[in-house]
Amino acid sequence: MNRFGERFTITTFGESHGKAIGCVLDGVPAGLLIDEDYIQSELDRRKPGQNEFATARKEADCVEILSGVFEGLSTGTPIMMVIYNTDQKSGDYSNVKDIFRPGHADFTYFHKYGLRDYRGGGRSSARETAARVAGGAVAKLMLSQLGITFQSGISAIHGIEAQSLDFTYPQNSPIYALDASVEEAQKAAILEAKNSHDSVGGVCTVKISGLPIGLGEGLYYKLDAVLAEAMMGINAVKAVEIGEGIRSGELLASQNNDAITPKGFKTNHAGGILGGMSNGDDVLVRVHFKPTPSIFIDQESVNTENESVNVSLKGRHDPCVAVRGSVVAESMAALVCADMVLLNMGSTMNGIKGYYL
Repeated sequence: MNRFGERFTITTFGESHGKAIGCVLDGVPAGLLIDEDYIQSELDRRKPGQNEFATARKEADCVEILSGVFEGLSTGTPIMMVIYNTDQKSGDYSNVKDIFRPGHADFTYFHKYGLRDYRGGGRSSARETAARVAGGAVAKLMLSQLGITFQSGISAIHGIEAQSLDFTYPQNSPIYALDASVEEAQKAAILEAKNSHDSVGGVCTVKISGLPIGLGEGLYYKLDAVLAEAMMGINAVKAVEIGEGIRSGELLASQNNDAITPKGFKTNHAGGILGGMSNGDDVLVRVHFKPTPSIFIDQESVNTENESVNVSLKGRHDPCVAVRGSVVAESMAALVCADMVLLNMGSTMNGIKGYYL
């Protein structure tokens, strides 16, 4: 299952140490201005090797559009984008060719398919998420014309929580921190783990603004459900919260309900979604990433013959995958919303008549 979406769809391809990764977008309306510089700038936010808080792998992540665009405009046909891999060091993984790395998908991929691409995790590598960012950038280009915007950043690292969320600050932070007052402590936690040959987990928060009321499809394609599915499909994500999230289970209804006034909602405990549909308020999504499983501490495991072994890893890995993962989460949110907008076009007869007549 390498395809996501119903009307605005993305299919990704490629492996971490293969020749290239990329995606095919289908359902992009014709006539959309495809700003290639903007798409590249989004990829630059996610690309590796930019500072000490990310993997040292140096990939330019230069995107090339192969189809679906003519004279700068989308044609309504599938848009194919490719990103060539240029800095693979496959030899770093030769010692784990027959060994399962703890915390990785090696074990499940091997038992499902009977083989696996051990070079950097192959298809299960977070390298694949660059293709999602490219697709998400096109979704943002479309949604920006409707006044819908996306922001994200790091709200927690290793339990060090932001006390407030400033979505303008991440552009000035090497770890995309949302709170300047805890940024140094969060950076120190990442570097302490890195210097100890370990890694840390983190939480990002995605903010979606400008959604009209009513995006989301009833019971079985709810906006919050699809957002959760999209986030859980990102490598290393283990939990997703909308609005108050798990805290809502600790509150009274009188505390959790958002009072409604002629000017809108007084609070936003719902996180911008009611009944699985957008309510016109900001949608807030918290995405929890586990620590990067590739660490340089000996670990106990087994090999493909189910024999006990000790694992000693090599390679280049993020000390905190949540940092660059926040950009991926934002991109997936854009893909979900683009799909919901197109689905919503046919929700009323007036909407259909307004489009065709």
